[in-house]
Amino acid sequence: MSSSKQITQRKQDHIDTILRDTDIERHQSGFSELRLMNRGLPECNLNQINTQTTFLHKPLSFPFLIASMTGGAAQNLGRINRHLAEAAETCQVPMAVGSQRTMILDTAAKQTFELRQYAPTTPLIANLGAVQLNYGFGEDEARRAIDVLEANALYLHLNPLQETIQPEGDTNFANLAEKIHQLANKIEVPIILKEVGAGLSPKDIKLGLQAGIQYFDLAGRGGTSWSRIEAHRADNPLGFTFQDWGLTTLEALKMSHPHQSNAFFIASGGIRNGIDMVKAVIMGGRLCGVAAPLLVPALDSTVQVIKTIEQFKQEFTTAQFLLGIQNVDDLHMNNALIVPKF
Repeated sequence: MSSSKQITQRKQDHIDTILRDTDIERHQSGFSELRLMNRGLPECNLNQINTQTTFLHKPLSFPFLIASMTGGAAQNLGRINRHLAEAAETCQVPMAVGSQRTMILDTAAKQTFELRQYAPTTPLIANLGAVQLNYGFGEDEARRAIDVLEANALYLHLNPLQETIQPEGDTNFANLAEKIHQLANKIEVPIILKEVGAGLSPKDIKLGLQAGIQYFDLAGRGGTSWSRIEAHRADNPLGFTFQDWGLTTLEALKMSHPHQSNAFFIASGGIRNGIDMVKAVIMGGRLCGVAAPLLVPALDSTVQVIKTIEQFKQEFTTAQFLLGIQNVDDLHMNNALIVPKF
């Protein structure tokens, strides 16, 4: 198992690599395959478009989620999280933190996750690697992660590809569904199963549902390639070979359709503007997770993060208006809004 110092350094390496290698952004989410049905007579007023929704019983200004990025003992990682949390509160959108495993191993990292003071009302999501349930983590660690954040939910992230490429990776994913089920029965907040860029398959969703999970972040490939990031860190060519492994976000959304009535799906992975968001909601996502476009703004300031989120909202609202949809809920699973292929 990695030490806390190694984990913090790994988080810093991740950020440095993303900023250095532009090909980590893969541009393969699949959303370009969808064309939307423009309305010349939208029969609604742009100034009255309703983008508001709810998540975890909390009101949101639009279906946007600040997706997991980072956290650790390094001071700059704490600044990133503070800027993101303050922007989440201002923009009335939820925020998920990066893995809190480093906080469990090193109390110095705890402060980077003490974010409720900056986001008193918006949903916050704690985060641990599901595989750590096979390496000694359990209810106590989950509660610590939840409590420090005063979180409304807990991500259990699933990253077998990333762990395989990491030189210090934990790769025993055997019998995790049962351990997830046991943990879900012990903690009070919902668990959200999340991939980290290769997509959740229908079998994954079925296993999650059987384990009592109702929330899933599909996290398809097409945006940031964590396999490529780890390839740089490990000098491991396997990571380049598998840099485009997995289901695109669009494929994962399509495959989620049989479970739309009994699960809540978050779409993430390569969502880069408000039009992508609208497409994701039409295809079944109730919420859209965005990370990479917020990293550089978060390194700068809260103001820059807010500007980026506001741009997404303006794009989302404009697309909803041009589709002639007054209320955001009417976008969900509305196939009539997609131009058919001839």
